[in-house]
Amino acid sequence: MEVMTSRERMMIAMRNGQPDRIPVAPDISNMIPCRLVGKPFWEVYENNKPPLWKAYLEAVKFFNMDGWFIYGEMNFKKQSPITITRKILELDDEKCKVEEVFHTPDGDLRQITVNPKGNPPTHIEKMIKDFEGDFKKFKHFYSRVTGCDSTLFQHQKKELGEQGIMCVCIMPPGLQNYVDFFQGSLEAVTYAYYDYPELFKELQEMHEKQCIDMLEIAIDNGVDCILTGGSGSITLQSPDIWRELSLPGIKKITRLCKEAGVISGIHSCGKEEYIVKVCAEETDLDYINPLEIAPMGDCDLGVCKERYGNKLALMGNLHTTNVMLYGSTELVKLESLKAIKSAGVNGGFVLSTGDQCGRDTPFENIFTMVDTAKEYGQYPLDLDKITQEIKRLENKME
Repeated sequence: MEVMTSRERMMIAMRNGQPDRIPVAPDISNMIPCRLVGKPFWEVYENNKPPLWKAYLEAVKFFNMDGWFIYGEMNFKKQSPITITRKILELDDEKCKVEEVFHTPDGDLRQITVNPKGNPPTHIEKMIKDFEGDFKKFKHFYSRVTGCDSTLFQHQKKELGEQGIMCVCIMPPGLQNYVDFFQGSLEAVTYAYYDYPELFKELQEMHEKQCIDMLEIAIDNGVDCILTGGSGSITLQSPDIWRELSLPGIKKITRLCKEAGVISGIHSCGKEEYIVKVCAEETDLDYINPLEIAPMGDCDLGVCKERYGNKLALMGNLHTTNVMLYGSTELVKLESLKAIKSAGVNGGFVLSTGDQCGRDTPFENIFTMVDTAKEYGQYPLDLDKITQEIKRLENKME
């Protein structure tokens, strides 16, 4: 078979087809690229020197992997004007503390973020302190979309080229996508959901309409893939709440993607087996990741492939701590081979990790994962060769 580009390989696999070989795209979307930059992380997150998307592209080149580019920036224009005043409150060798005030037509919302030197940012003060009182301000974030400035997006497409698949993130309603706005985090957003169902219904309807506006614009601008879902979709809320808040939007997004010939994917770290089942049976979704194993998640890659592989492409699922962070190169190779054997037959599989490789993940482990996919992931798979190597590694590690 003719050798494909990374973009071609990823798109075929994510459409549940069989490319030249299994694509390999470990989740290094944040910390590893920042580590490679070699600067305090706030230079990337706050100052865009370089922006995270550029740092990620350099990491793709460094590891010679297939790119899963999730940074597509459409710069959407919304009906409600919101401006931001940003001020550095504190800057020293270990952290950069930043205040952001969001000026909406109905008043201001304030947020404070701490950017550690060697870790991603965290909000220490979130914008919603009183959901009922702040709702009229907050809902402006979900006003209808009137257009976009796609200048950066088109530049990103050019820079990415054939190194990977271009994704735009359009996240549906759900507690998983609201939790970062609420002072008090998950507890606060959960109480708000139960205490103010009418406001949540209004928010859901506004949010869904905005998602469709964004989707139509992204499609018109030539996106390869729409990534939806949201981290912790049924870890941060119950399956019933996910079905109520998130699933209707996911159905609409995936249906419109299918009609337009655009790939749709879901990212949801944590528990995910229920989402895999529902999306295979009730949506037009193309692929799902990261399919984390216990204790971080509840997915068995082989079971997911057997039950739902005829409808969904799978992307996952090496353990990011026990294997990628603390494991030897031999363990990484062993688990990569097991994943290839479990889910790679006949295509529809991208070898990846669970959610987000840690900052201190040894580079040799990432290189080993990439090299294993290239050596053993050629189609048609040589299952005898893979099985023999699995046995050899297991015997050596006993």
